[in-house]
Amino acid sequence: MYKVLFSLVMLIFFSGCFGVSPQVINPSEKVFEEEDILIMMALRAEQVKSYEAASSAFNELYEHSSKKEYLYRSLQNDLHQKKFERVIKRVDEELDESFDDFYLVRIKILALINMSKLEEAKEIALILVDKSQNINDYILVSDIYVKLSKYDTALKYLEGAYAKDYNEKILDKIAIILYVNLERKKDAIAHLETHAKVHGCSKIICTRLISIYSNENDIDALLRVYLKLYEIDKSEQVAQKIVQIYGYTKDYINLIAFLEENQNDDRLLLQMYTQVKNYAKAAPLAQKLYDKTAEISYLGQSAIFEYEASKDKEDKNMHKSVIEKLKQVVQIEPKALYFNYLGYLLIDHSIDVKAGLGYIEKALQEQPDSVFYLDSKAWGFYKLGECKKAFKIMKRIVKMDGGDEKEVQDHYKTIKRCLKTKKGKN
Repeated sequence: MYKVLFSLVMLIFFSGCFGVSPQVINPSEKVFEEEDILIMMALRAEQVKSYEAASSAFNELYEHSSKKEYLYRSLQNDLHQKKFERVIKRVDEELDESFDDFYLVRIKILALINMSKLEEAKEIALILVDKSQNINDYILVSDIYVKLSKYDTALKYLEGAYAKDYNEKILDKIAIILYVNLERKKDAIAHLETHAKVHGCSKIICTRLISIYSNENDIDALLRVYLKLYEIDKSEQVAQKIVQIYGYTKDYINLIAFLEENQNDDRLLLQMYTQVKNYAKAAPLAQKLYDKTAEISYLGQSAIFEYEASKDKEDKNMHKSVIEKLKQVVQIEPKALYFNYLGYLLIDHSIDVKAGLGYIEKALQEQPDSVFYLDSKAWGFYKLGECKKAFKIMKRIVKMDGGDEKEVQDHYKTIKRCLKTKKGKN
């Protein structure tokens, strides 16, 4: 029950929903000499959660100044202490029959609710809402009816209020009652979707639809609403949800389009380019990330993607660019992947076969049983005309996992032909 109280208190005193500022004073408007000192004492008492002392201090401030803000703050501290009967007594002493101080009326209603005096709270709330016509008071009345399990009445009250100005806070409460209390799930969704089409999908409406569609596990609808929400809330949190859904559905094309348009996650975009083998876009993006972060792995990726993206694999300028990058990479990050790629490039294009084999040996030191690194070594021997050495390696690797890869099989056939004809030339 205390959690219910606390949330309601926060709604009243800190959200500003009821039209009264929670700020206590302006020092330049002192009414009596000790006012500033008493304010500091009262606020300090609140800070250390000494609510009785805070209530007393604010009440003294009220008695000396007649500023209603002090009274409200004093009553707030009484609510924190669950002194509900005291709250009601104090409010009744201040209120007249006109009920013109809506703020005090609301405080009394809160106290009554927390004392489970719901019928009395309802009667006062009905008078209040008739006088104030305040959206939050409509919500307060409906909440009381919900606590009384009179869901249809709560709904009727809210729908009447919603019809006046199509307030989204009212609609949100309507949707909750329909979906949770009355289990009219389709009606809840229809109300929200209709509002979104006519008035736009605000944060409140989109968030409620997201909650419902998530509960219903309707992935397509969930994605659609998240995309609408992102139009008004371009936060990283919303973007991540969209990315997660695209990833879950494996809709990489639309995921890439989203990432390209919003430029909010270049690292993930690079992964996606790699996933769909769009090396032409991956290469410059990897270079961009390297320039931005100085992470050497991005330079390595940039080199590999530059080669893979090239339509002319014999382009000498491209070879030079890729080789220079990879030589720089292996100096800082001596990984087998980069050693093998650099070595194979030097071998396959007959740029420097012996140097290439040197790099391959370094890759094999890290992963001596790698089919692909052994294949590179065999291809290096073949390029040097040493077909016997090359074939010995190939006989071994075609029986290993990965030995059925097309490039490995092509090398095997070529080296086998070389051995048969006893020609060690390219």
